[in-house]
Amino acid sequence: MDLGLTGRVAVIGGGSKGLGRACADSLAQEGANLVICSRNAEELEQAAAEIRAATGAEVLAVPADLSRLEDIQRLIQSAIDHYGRLDIAVANSGGPPSGRATDTDEETWSRSMDMALSFFIRMGREATPHMRERKWGRIVNILASTVYQPIDNLVTSGVTRMGAVAYAKSLADEVGRDNVLVNNVAPGFLMTERMRHIFETRSEETGQDLDSVLEAGASRIPVGRFGRPEELGDFVAYLCSDKNTYVTGTTILVDGGVVRSVM
Repeated sequence: MDLGLTGRVAVIGGGSKGLGRACADSLAQEGANLVICSRNAEELEQAAAEIRAATGAEVLAVPADLSRLEDIQRLIQSAIDHYGRLDIAVANSGGPPSGRATDTDEETWSRSMDMALSFFIRMGREATPHMRERKWGRIVNILASTVYQPIDNLVTSGVTRMGAVAYAKSLADEVGRDNVLVNNVAPGFLMTERMRHIFETRSEETGQDLDSVLEAGASRIPVGRFGRPEELGDFVAYLCSDKNTYVTGTTILVDGGVVRSVM
């Protein structure tokens, strides 16, 4: 299936590894040219080189701290300056610091707001004028399953990303008639480096060996396994494509069925 992404320009946050890298790989495989960013310039350049070699896509690497408005503005402007257009924005950043509802301090809440709420607002606000001008655009926010079901010690994730869901819905309402579609994806247990680190920490805290902890985690997922990052990347590529013409303003789980909510 041709997704109609050849020649499209996509900005991808956190594109050097994890879910952002998976999205970058999938979009590049479908013919899109990329602007990827992360804070680690060395890792970013390596990722860009690997994507170019594997797909032939043009990849611009822009080091940036996505908790800073000026860096987000520079990232979007880099796409315009280099390619002359912006068609797709995949808003992805690192997860907020862990915390519980009863004892998370002010500094942690402030950092969480910048990383997992203000970031999505700023990406949407800065990207949409360029898309509306061309009467075509796709925005996909990479959130987390915490918007449907709380996870212990991750109250910051659920609270901030629920705000991002509300913002995305309002944005979708405002820009839909300009053929700009805005959606969220909420990944569950996808085996990235970050997810593996979470299970390693749990193994150390409980004294269980890592394989047992991983097996127990996988057993709670209806499909019986952890997800692969590329499974999310391919779904995001569809949402960003010409094949998606009527899905907007929604939040879609990519979790193997682990979230038990019926809505």
